[in-house]
Amino acid sequence: MTAKKTSLPRKLPKDVWYKDGIQFECQGSGQCCVSHGEYGFVYVTASDRKRMAALRGISTREFTRDFCLKEEGLYRLRDGEPISVHGATPKKTDQTTQPSLAKPCVFLENKRCSVYAARPAQCRTWPFWPETMTAKAWKKDVAKFCPGVGKGRVWPREEIEAMVKEQTDWEHDLTHGR
Repeated sequence: MTAKKTSLPRKLPKDVWYKDGIQFECQGSGQCCVSHGEYGFVYVTASDRKRMAALRGISTREFTRDFCLKEEGLYRLRDGEPISVHGATPKKTDQTTQPSLAKPCVFLENKRCSVYAARPAQCRTWPFWPETMTAKAWKKDVAKFCPGVGKGRVWPREEIEAMVKEQTDWEHDLTHGR
């Protein structure tokens, strides 16, 4: 997962590919909590850090010091210990073949989020992000790797667009230091 800097049109078109809703339910695989390439950070706003700190019973300052990094003016969660990626092609070095490793979120424990009740907006709004809501992006970036697509309840268009708006507002807060 990642929060990319994108802009959402003020008014979404009437005929979107998901006009009849999208069937999706989290399956608890933890796959969205593991870096799948170049963009794999969980960014956090001051509100996100405050919520997670309260859940853990520590101060926001302590939480930020222990669990966050600040890069290019933005806070993100630290990575957890690298793990082998299931089904990935091993990396070949000059002398040996090594399994591919990925960096999970620091709060991923046994495929579960240990701060789920206070998880950041970036995680709460997944997979309904502005950059995944084109048919092409959904198929490539979500349906291809997320086992929750096609399962569970059907999210109506209005709820999807509310999640997209929440993510867009969160991105604005993130980039404006809120």
